Amino acid sequence: MLTLSGIEKSYGERRVLDDVSFDIAPGRLTGFVGGNGAGKTTTMRIILGLLAHERGEVTLNGAPLTAADRRGFGYMPEERGLYPKMRVLEHIVYLARLHGFTKDDATTRARAILDRLGLGERMNDNVEALSLGNQQRAQIAAALVHDPEVLILDEPFSGLDPLAVDVVASVLQERAAAGVSVLFSSHQLDVVERLCDDLVIIAGGTIRANGSRDELRNRHASRRFELVSSADAGWLREQPGIEVVDFDSGWAVFDADDDASAQRVLRAALERGDVASFSPQRPSLAQIFKEVIQ
Repeated sequence: MLTLSGIEKSYGERRVLDDVSFDIAPGRLTGFVGGNGAGKTTTMRIILGLLAHERGEVTLNGAPLTAADRRGFGYMPEERGLYPKMRVLEHIVYLARLHGFTKDDATTRARAILDRLGLGERMNDNVEALSLGNQQRAQIAAALVHDPEVLILDEPFSGLDPLAVDVVASVLQERAAAGVSVLFSSHQLDVVERLCDDLVIIAGGTIRANGSRDELRNRHASRRFELVSSADAGWLREQPGIEVVDFDSGWAVFDADDDASAQRVLRAALERGDVASFSPQRPSLAQIFKEVIQ
């Protein structure tokens, strides 16, 4: 378990991180979301020891994080940092060898991860000859080639087409399933919502929401329900404690003052005909994000 506790960071008089605390659990994908300048990249750089912080602590399994621990991490910065004149395979082999692998082991590992990320046919090209999306995949390969136990990725889906997003998402899920702690930032909230197990929302350098995806959805859920029935839903407008948000024939979305009002609607719908579905509507990540940063 990688844990951040009370992290504070300032640039002069400007506080950029204020009491930032959250966990990155092994075997889980943690999505880290926030607007530009919210503090995501600064937090990641502090985890990796690239920036100093004034207060707080970063620990791994309860012990202070050391330089040796960090050398085993996988990191993908938002800025591309590969050598443009090197061949892709040569580059990833070189990075694997920096982690102590023999040339043969490093080559085997590099080929495997490049194939898995869809770069098998481009591994002998120079990095600069790749499209921006393929450079992004190569950068991800660089972070993964040494099988890190902690993976920190800053905007890994930036510049990827939908098929490439699916490939990278699948690779990250595989790593998490193998017990790796994965933290990734992204502005693509739909991808984060689909992929992550846990969510951390940051704004103005403070954590605004933190927990599992389902916990946050339940915590921020309103009493909004969807009804699909065989009867026209116009009758809902006359129900006390009910505000109809939208309806079309037998389909309706409505807000209820309390659970009792919602159950009364369900009973009344059953009296009027067949009910195909009746369910609460949980908020999307985009809705939660807008709510907590206001």
